Amino acid sequence: MSEKPSDVVVVGAGPYGLSAVAHLRAAGVETRVFGEPMVFWEQQMPLGMLLRSAWEASHIADPHHRYTLEAYQAATGARFGPPVPLNDFVRYGRWFQQQVAPDLDHRRVTRVARDDGGFRLDLDDGEIVRARRVVLATGIAGVAHKPAEFSALPPDRVSHSSEERDLRRFAGRRVAVIGGGQSALESAALLHEGGADVEVLVRAPRIHYLRGGRLRQRLGPARPLLYPDTDVGPPGLSFIVARPDLFRQFPRELQHRIARRSIRPAGAAWLRPRLKDVSITRGRTVVGVASEGERVRLTLDDGTERRVHHVLLATGYRVNLDRYEYLAPALRRAIERVDGYPALREGFETSVPGLHMVGAPAAISFGPLFRFVSGTGYAARPLTRHVLTGGRAA
Repeated sequence: MSEKPSDVVVVGAGPYGLSAVAHLRAAGVETRVFGEPMVFWEQQMPLGMLLRSAWEASHIADPHHRYTLEAYQAATGARFGPPVPLNDFVRYGRWFQQQVAPDLDHRRVTRVARDDGGFRLDLDDGEIVRARRVVLATGIAGVAHKPAEFSALPPDRVSHSSEERDLRRFAGRRVAVIGGGQSALESAALLHEGGADVEVLVRAPRIHYLRGGRLRQRLGPARPLLYPDTDVGPPGLSFIVARPDLFRQFPRELQHRIARRSIRPAGAAWLRPRLKDVSITRGRTVVGVASEGERVRLTLDDGTERRVHHVLLATGYRVNLDRYEYLAPALRRAIERVDGYPALREGFETSVPGLHMVGAPAAISFGPLFRFVSGTGYAARPLTRHVLTGGRAA
């Protein structure tokens, strides 16, 4: 057991956790960080994936802008351009970790609970550490959304896109991809390129492709007038999304409308040519699911059927604190919520003083920016200010 509690413990070593550590340590805050660096990106995103976000929106934020993608390339000799390949982004994240947290503790935090005016954290090797404040940066691991109608299928017939690392294993098989966003469309492209027979089933009547990349190139030096570097949301709304404090001033219903429009299902424009030979059925909903031997029978709302070997659910994520099983039940119950998300206050602090959450769980309180890497600095800066000024003591 650690004798002296740490000022701050950060749980999670993805982009949000690493950015938080970089800012806190630069401000002189004694900080420990636990977790495997970039583990979600490496293990739960498919080989061959490219980041949808623009280059300028793919930097992990540090307070002095020293550890950008360009700095990584200059330091390591790595060569890649936009769109950023997943493997290169993982390597960049690990390089970033070495710069800001070379003492990263790779042990897993199995439980977080309140204890003696602070927090107790149990580690996977049995050690206990204590902290005055805890920053949870565990992202969307464990909150993949699987529609209920597919729950009766055996695991070898259905999986979520986050569960498939190498889509080449479906070569020669027929796969139905459910969804119409980047994950669905890119998974379909990778499946097709890996030799699978693919059909994408989309509820919406059309597929949306992002035009921002081409428009940014045409605008040249005038680009900042329409597009902030955060790269989240359409022109106009993107400036609201890029200013979380402004976003918070709008009525809740208007916040929801802005968020829905800013992150509606859409694919990157560079996917279009890769999907020209992929079957995409629009405006249809799966209303029946049944196993038939080695296949799955899908019945659509127009009465037609599909028989496939596997169903890939590219149906996104739904944050729900009840699924964050590492939080002690009493602590979980004490956190105020909005639609399953934590209701966060200044400094990304939950209703439990001293407990903070950054990344996707912050989206309901501070906007859709925090579903993307470009939100890392916008979370780390107010978090650090809150810690420095004392905020509220746990």
